[in-house]
Amino acid sequence: MSQLSSARYGKDNIRVCKVHRDEESKVQTVVEMTVCVLLEGDIDVSYTKADNSVVVATDTMKNTVHIMAKQHPVTPPELFAAIVGTHFIDTYKHIHAAHIKVITHRWTRIPIDGRLHPHSFFRDGAETRNVEAVVRENRSISIRSAIAGLLVLKSTGSQFHSFIRNEYTTLPEVWDRILSTEVDCGWTWKSFTGLDAVTSSVPKFDAAWEASRNITLKTFAEDSSASVQNTMYKMCDQILDAIPSVEAVDYSLPNKHYFEIDLSWHKGLKNTGKDAEVYAPQSNPNGLIQCTVTRQQKSSKL
Repeated sequence: MSQLSSARYGKDNIRVCKVHRDEESKVQTVVEMTVCVLLEGDIDVSYTKADNSVVVATDTMKNTVHIMAKQHPVTPPELFAAIVGTHFIDTYKHIHAAHIKVITHRWTRIPIDGRLHPHSFFRDGAETRNVEAVVRENRSISIRSAIAGLLVLKSTGSQFHSFIRNEYTTLPEVWDRILSTEVDCGWTWKSFTGLDAVTSSVPKFDAAWEASRNITLKTFAEDSSASVQNTMYKMCDQILDAIPSVEAVDYSLPNKHYFEIDLSWHKGLKNTGKDAEVYAPQSNPNGLIQCTVTRQQKSSKL
């Protein structure tokens, strides 16, 4: 005998672009998102009995996201994700959890003659601002905010040595190296009791994103890095200190290697160690370092 242990379904890659036009200032604002909706609930029979009477069509989910974007604010993305998720829980009583992911793409105003243009933008890199919200029928809402695709590099100020060496080890120890990574940084908020609680926290979301991004960039640039592990821990610790409403911070950092090229075969040309100037960027394999840091629980006194 078999049984359906878990199931969720939905619509992925819903593209949305919203333009806000301020008639008084003539300044326009553009927000472009990619949204994913996944629903859980009493939907077992659609899998086991071919009974579609419990299915909210994924095309309906797409239409709903577009309508919610028209009727409600789409910024900050934490609020929009909570609005969309709450709609599905309120509208379909057999749906018990809505998983909403919002990826916000960068559109930055074009500077013209020292002033930001009121309605023209350029795509400022592949970095995105991401939000994952889970809305449950008991009205609790969990939210993880994130930075993804932020590519950074520093040409010095990184080292890696004193690691385990054995018969499988060929990696040399280094006291100065290029360090590059593509930042995936997330911070998980303390659970919200419902949409009203999310709405009242709106001012915190943009401030938290800005603080997390600034801490990431500043620590990456200024830390004399003994390892990616130690540097990312410092980032997590600072973000927890800066944002009291956050209960956990996580990083996933691929180590994008740049290897020295030995050019001594060409007339004794020196290009290693302190003489290194020309490097070979590597695509793979690459190191991948991850961690989650939470607040230390206070021990109860007996």
